[in-house]
Amino acid sequence: MNQAVKPMRLFIAPAPRAVADIFSASDLARLRDLGEVYLHEDGVVDDAIFDAHVVQADIVVGQFDLPVDRLNRMKNLRAIVNVEGNFLPNVDYAQCFRQGVRVLNVSPVFAEPVAEAALGMAIDLARGISQADRRFRHNSEQYGLEANRDAFSLYEAPIGFIGMGDLGRAILPLVAPFRGTVRAFDPWLPAAYIESLGCQPATLEDVLRESQVVFVVAGVTSQNQGFLTREQFMSMRSGSAFVLVSRAGVVDFDAMLDVAGQGHIRVATDVFPVEPLPKNHRARSLDNVLLSPHQAGALDAVLREIGRRALADIELIARGLPPVMCKIAQPETVGLMRSKPIEKS
Repeated sequence: MNQAVKPMRLFIAPAPRAVADIFSASDLARLRDLGEVYLHEDGVVDDAIFDAHVVQADIVVGQFDLPVDRLNRMKNLRAIVNVEGNFLPNVDYAQCFRQGVRVLNVSPVFAEPVAEAALGMAIDLARGISQADRRFRHNSEQYGLEANRDAFSLYEAPIGFIGMGDLGRAILPLVAPFRGTVRAFDPWLPAAYIESLGCQPATLEDVLRESQVVFVVAGVTSQNQGFLTREQFMSMRSGSAFVLVSRAGVVDFDAMLDVAGQGHIRVATDVFPVEPLPKNHRARSLDNVLLSPHQAGALDAVLREIGRRALADIELIARGLPPVMCKIAQPETVGLMRSKPIEKS
């Protein structure tokens, strides 16, 4: 027999997401079955909106500012569900833990689509596919072996990971058929865990020095902002591929472009320090840099999965059960996260 569900108040302010993009009509109907639902499409939750609709909420869906003074007033709050995909530094997480508030985000939904794009980028960098296309369009193409003088195959190429969270684990089965040695560096994970995934635990230096392809899938934290510097890029194999699909904040972006511009490495990036990328940014002119406009995880089906997972966990919480579909903030690490909110151009 299902446990009785006490009616709740839900405040949904998903900006930069749109309600219709993440919640289907049937999802919204199920949310309304749980109690009173207030939809707020404007990204700004000012004091008037907070006082009228947020302060009494049991569940908050969104990523607006929740400092300690606001949280102290929210006596009914049971969960915050971030549908942007990061634990942002605009929430007082320590206060949430003191109040017994669950803080969730939907980042696992992006792992598989971003992994798929990351593999495509790696293959492109290795084989020069989009570069050859550009040369065709400028009537400067080469043929056969001459077109492949700088190319390499992913088969049996050593692969490196910087970070091994949801995204790293989603890329692993995609690179497995290439039969290369896989090394991984993640200071938040024990060696035994990395080994259980079929990877060799390695230092950052070993990953960079020994890998033909390096996937950067680490989130940005207070401990690793800009930690990949010119020195690290120069330590990589000449002609190796660097695939950045997590957050631009973990690299010295200018140094990365410098080293790529010198021809020492080839780079693919789906993320940038400022988005949209300025029209005159030099990254646009570098031939061995593959640019993707933060689109790796942006699919209609993924946005719908955000709503599905958020709804499933909200229904569990309403029944007095723990959430299982979203990522749960951990007190030891969530305060270290330094991701910036995504922006719509």
